[in-house]
Amino acid sequence: MERNQTSVTEFILLGFPLTPRIQMLLFGLFSLFYAFTLLGNGLILGLTWLDSRLHTPMYFFLSQLSIVDIAYACNTVPQMLVNLLRPAQPISFAGCMTQTFLFLTFAHTECLLLVVMSYDRYVAICHPLRYSVIMSWRVCIILALTSWILGVLLALVHLVLLIPLPFCGPQKVNHFFCEIIAVLKLACADTHINEIMVLAGAVSVLVGPFSSIVISYIYIICAILKIQSGKGRQKAFSTCSSHLCVVGLFYGTAIIMYVGPRYGNPREQKKYLLLFHSLFNPMLNPLIYSLRNKEVKAAMKGMLEKERTS
Repeated sequence: MERNQTSVTEFILLGFPLTPRIQMLLFGLFSLFYAFTLLGNGLILGLTWLDSRLHTPMYFFLSQLSIVDIAYACNTVPQMLVNLLRPAQPISFAGCMTQTFLFLTFAHTECLLLVVMSYDRYVAICHPLRYSVIMSWRVCIILALTSWILGVLLALVHLVLLIPLPFCGPQKVNHFFCEIIAVLKLACADTHINEIMVLAGAVSVLVGPFSSIVISYIYIICAILKIQSGKGRQKAFSTCSSHLCVVGLFYGTAIIMYVGPRYGNPREQKKYLLLFHSLFNPMLNPLIYSLRNKEVKAAMKGMLEKERTS
């Protein structure tokens, strides 16, 4: 029995139980979404790097969010596309642990970056005269680095608890990637501590930061309502609306998955919810920021005109 527990070399990802025709249809559709994710976030990165008008703290954090979204999608989507072409494909034990670690790292980092972006909007609207002093480039870099470092450390805690677990029985992960809850279900040992840590981690990086964002926006809304001119209020709110849309999409799906009630058939429901979280969120983020943001649209228009004249 001990030999079986320690000789696990691979897992099998079950993916989605669909007919071959639907799997091929989804492969084409998801490949298109994946390409849009890379193109959209790459465009945001390129614009913030090339256009001097976007060399501000707000767009610096947006570029960090684009990096996370690209990495987030690249970690899970290619494996899912392979599984749609050839179902029940194995993934090595090391590859599975790496995928779990990277997914948690990018998820935690995005949570923290969204909090930092809400703080940036709070300072810009509630303390506009002191904005350049409070949000100096040194502070921005420290905040971004802190988000990444905390994201890595929090994911490392889960990995350290996960790797020593013995695995036995069928190594079939009921998911399209090595999601930590799905992997824990295959362990032939008590995973109570791991599950408590997952819940505690979810609360610490979802409920806590989300509460901070809500508090920030209460102050922001109060400050916007005090602005006398309607045009000024509209301009102030437009700088926050894109961030609010992204926060709603990201935190809404994440809280339902890891903190919400566990009833019905949560495995299948949350699998599809996590698909939205992993594939559609990274694709929608650059669309939300580019379609609802005048500066991004102006930078894009300027770059296209420059290409046309050259």
